[in-house]
Amino acid sequence: MLEKLKVLDAKYDEITSLLSRPEIISDQSKFQKYAKSHSDLTGIIEKYREYQNVLKQLDDSKEMLEEEQEQEFKQMLQEEIYVLQEKKTALEQILKILLLPKNPNDDKSVIMEIRAGTGGEEAALFANVLFRMYSRYAELQGWKIEILDINNTDIGGIKEIVFVVDGSGAYSRLKFESGVHRVQRIPTTESSGRIHTSAATVAVLPEAEEVEIDIDPNDLKIDVFCSSGPGGQSVNTTQSAVRITHVPTGVVVSCQDEKSQHKNKAKALRVLRARLKDIMEEEYNAEVAGNRKSQVGSGDRSERIRTYNYPQGRVSDHRINLTLHRLDSILDGQLDEIIENLITNDQAEHLKRVE
Repeated sequence: MLEKLKVLDAKYDEITSLLSRPEIISDQSKFQKYAKSHSDLTGIIEKYREYQNVLKQLDDSKEMLEEEQEQEFKQMLQEEIYVLQEKKTALEQILKILLLPKNPNDDKSVIMEIRAGTGGEEAALFANVLFRMYSRYAELQGWKIEILDINNTDIGGIKEIVFVVDGSGAYSRLKFESGVHRVQRIPTTESSGRIHTSAATVAVLPEAEEVEIDIDPNDLKIDVFCSSGPGGQSVNTTQSAVRITHVPTGVVVSCQDEKSQHKNKAKALRVLRARLKDIMEEEYNAEVAGNRKSQVGSGDRSERIRTYNYPQGRVSDHRINLTLHRLDSILDGQLDEIIENLITNDQAEHLKRVE
């Protein structure tokens, strides 16, 4: 580990020097490339240099302890050495985590898909609750939400919604949300006051750039049709809705949120690129977060990753056995405690594999 850190430290100094050269500053492409590398290394180098400083203090204190004759000062030095050793151990753990291979998608924006699963209209209402939760979380993070496609129900539910969460690092925070979310509550349509269990599925895909996924126009079958609203009624007499089929893979994407056929096509292509990228990275995704099929499953509530229990005011994430009794604040977008625990668990699993 220390050899690797020494190499990174030397590289960091080299990049720092390059960033001050006039020929690099004048070339924006090179400057941005080096600036990003510098930014990526800054966190780990700061910790490494802090670690080096602790090692030096530790050596100095041990040396002083050997030379010190006064018992009172010896005790003070022993206490100082204990504190420094604890700090050294903690920094070593942090450095191990920082050296873990980074998911190349972590800095990307994401395309999220929420679909009502088991539970009929109640599941659709819950899908709307989940969309609001993620919208609030995005707002708290300073990210932007853009709806690409939505299929509403008559009483305010969502059968399906596809949307972009646009912001640096969105994938690193939201990638663990993929899976089946279960809700236990008394539906507004329930007259007897009986608690129902419903489910909605969430998929999180890193957004793909055009340069990453080259789509041959000859591989696309494009259909246009009139957009529809709740219950299937036509809301637009012009054929502005777009359905794109990628013939080689069979992936189908539709978009009808915009009144313009051109805009709907552009949005549908964004989703298609993300889904094709997901297929191409199936092996990688299987290691990190499961492929798309395992993310979404069938929507059956037995495949749950998280349960939102309204009567008890609790949220339970079943992957890490975490239960929090603050349902209202979580549904209002305060997801950080859950996400931080999921990230910590993921890092611990990675460390087990490399140690």
